[in-house]
Amino acid sequence: MDWIEVLIEVAAEDIDRAADIANMVVPYGIYIEDYRNLEAETWDIANIDLIDEELLGKDRTKGYIHIYIAPEENPQEAVSFLSERFTASAIGHRIDLSACKNEDWENNWKAYFKPMPVGEKLLIQPLWIEEIDNPDNRAVLSIEPGLAFGTGGHHTTKLCLETLERYVKSGDTVLDTGCGSGILAIASLLFGAESAVGVDIDELAVKTAIENGKLNGFTDPQYRILQGNLADKVEGLYSVVVANIVADVIMLFAKDVGRFMRDDAVFITSGIIDTREAEVQTALRENGFTVIERNEQSGWVCLVCKKG
Repeated sequence: MDWIEVLIEVAAEDIDRAADIANMVVPYGIYIEDYRNLEAETWDIANIDLIDEELLGKDRTKGYIHIYIAPEENPQEAVSFLSERFTASAIGHRIDLSACKNEDWENNWKAYFKPMPVGEKLLIQPLWIEEIDNPDNRAVLSIEPGLAFGTGGHHTTKLCLETLERYVKSGDTVLDTGCGSGILAIASLLFGAESAVGVDIDELAVKTAIENGKLNGFTDPQYRILQGNLADKVEGLYSVVVANIVADVIMLFAKDVGRFMRDDAVFITSGIIDTREAEVQTALRENGFTVIERNEQSGWVCLVCKKG
């Protein structure tokens, strides 16, 4: 089987935070190059102080993360997710895709993205597949993710979609922070929400989310997409707020999200790797939230919270 290697370069001081995010996209681990403590670590491991000259010449200010992704695991979505989350976490980065031809990779991965039922009501349809089998008469969400995160295939997105299906009611208003392709906001409208606002820091994601809304028949003001960081450009109160982002950003957002919630609103948040859950739960409690539901899938956690 062919694998795609994704090489991520970050500042050495950011390597631990970047690795937490990188671990989110593969279940089998990552490979990290961090040369800051080369001599001490070599001595601890092998009790030698003779180190190859090539290693000694490594740039100690940089760290490198290697990820290996099979084509059927949607590498395009994984890389888009990484870039988006690094940017949101203020981690400068460079992602090297030189191991394969970018134009071929962007198109060939589509062969592995098939129509996908999610929950009890939704069927996600890739735009390039015209005929689909829908015997259960599910609501069809057509999507072209482009370079934005969100096809529904990642565990965190599935968790959010399944949770939104249970909580979104007719007439609700929904806020999706870090909206990526717009999939969660669009699904909320298909579930019966009156309106949905999506926010993303990435200009390309905003463009993609707007186009995906049009594909499904939703435009401003019913479906509005803003470019910004978290909710800095958002106004009003919402019935449901959803954030499928990373633990550090969720903890930061917990300080402000209550300002955008109606008294009976729910805050649905995912993108939490299980090893970071305790920190997130603590931050939520400290900011006045009560967790009313917890769901987990393959090491990823989705929490549903209410104020008070």
